[in-house]
Amino acid sequence: MKTVKFAESLSIFVDVARAQSFSEVARRRGMVASSVARQIGALESELKVPLFVRSTRALMPTEAGEVLYERAVKILHDMTEARSEVISLEQTVQGLLRVSCLPAFARRYVVPMLQQLGERHPQLQVELELTERVVDPVVERMDVVVRVGQQPDSSLIGQRIGSHRYLICAAPSYLERHGVPRTLADLSRHRLIDRRHSTSVRGWRELGDGQWAQDARFVLECDDCDARRFAALEGLGIALMPNWSAGADIGAGRLVQMTLQDASPPPESGIYLLRAMPRANARIRAFTEQLRRQIGSPSVWDTAIETARAA
Repeated sequence: MKTVKFAESLSIFVDVARAQSFSEVARRRGMVASSVARQIGALESELKVPLFVRSTRALMPTEAGEVLYERAVKILHDMTEARSEVISLEQTVQGLLRVSCLPAFARRYVVPMLQQLGERHPQLQVELELTERVVDPVVERMDVVVRVGQQPDSSLIGQRIGSHRYLICAAPSYLERHGVPRTLADLSRHRLIDRRHSTSVRGWRELGDGQWAQDARFVLECDDCDARRFAALEGLGIALMPNWSAGADIGAGRLVQMTLQDASPPPESGIYLLRAMPRANARIRAFTEQLRRQIGSPSVWDTAIETARAA
């Protein structure tokens, strides 16, 4: 099997190992399932070892398949990095940029900038994955990962692009009907909007010692930040929202920020662009510069919050 064909087969093999489905990989790649199966079959013939156990219900890697998967992921990452570094030497923004980002942040700040990014760099393609999970750019071959909050130590290269902290806020219509809470105990008499999982970082139950929340009324628990924001705007209840999500609404008066006398403000962390490569290629630099222009310095959300505070 020729080197180029072998690399292509490895790439398909990795995708199949992750998806555990020929048809799913075929759909993503614009192929037919039989073609994907033939590629895997050719790879197995070349290596003279079965890579998957096939059944009507599952497609599971064999022991040899698991060994190949671990090696293949690194090989493909090294190949992608080498290609990206060569292209970056030309200083031409072209080709595919793979980005992973939180859905709510992407909808608010990444997607709106893509039109201008495309005008500046018409040969650039962007593949945007929206997910709440922690994505490893090395394993999943992402060029850029946008992460929010405190980041663990790692070998990734990080660049802070904005602030991140949680704010207590509600619509003026809600506060007119139910009053403004002043203490943690007051919250137990209010309608609260929370993250869906009570163990999630920076949920309501993390304020104070959490005891007050035993009698609290959570009228909505949802794992989508935009849905919680819309619910707060409609006056459903009081929400604990990221500053980058609620900032524009606070600045426009659609939401009102509150503080509690007996609760310390949630700590501030950051929003980061992370990459695996030591040096950013031309595509990553172009994306980063456009996103920083979109966010501003200071950020548009912090400016809006300060404007509301000064009014």
